[in-house]
Amino acid sequence: MTVPLDRHYSVELQVSAERVSRLRRIVAAHLRHWSLDLHVRPVCRALDELLTNVHRHVGDGNTCVLELRWTGRHVTASVADNSARMPRLLPAGGGLSRVMALSDSWGTCRTTDGKVVWFTRYAEAPRTAGLLPYAPLPGVRTARTVPLAALV
Repeated sequence: MTVPLDRHYSVELQVSAERVSRLRRIVAAHLRHWSLDLHVRPVCRALDELLTNVHRHVGDGNTCVLELRWTGRHVTASVADNSARMPRLLPAGGGLSRVMALSDSWGTCRTTDGKVVWFTRYAEAPRTAGLLPYAPLPGVRTARTVPLAALV
C-alpha cells in the first residue's frame, strides 16, 4: 500500500467548550481517513487536554492554531496560542501529565506571539496483507469438478 507522505490539517479557532468537542470529531475523522483508527482515541484525548488548557488558562475569545501532521511514521499535534505563560507539568496528574502518558514525546516552546505545545505518537502506515492463493492440500492434485453431493 502506498501512503502519501506528509498529510496535514490546520485550523485557527477561538477556543470555547463547544468548539473543543467539535474539533475532536474533526481530528478523529482526519485520523480515520488516514487509516490511523488505532490512534483516534489517544490523539483526541491528548488534544482535548491541550485545548482545554488553552480554554482554562488563556481564556475564551483568544485564538489558537491547531495543527495535525502525519509523516507516514509519526503523528504530531500542536496547539499554538497567544499567551506567553508557559504550561507546567503538575504532579497530581491530568493536563500535561495525561498528554505525556498518551504520547511518545511532547514539549513546549515560546514563539514571538506566545507559545506552542506539541506531542507526537509513533504511527507507521498500516500494512495490508496481499491476497494470495491458497496452497493445495497435501495429496490433492486437481480441483474437484463434481459436487460433493453427487458423489454420495
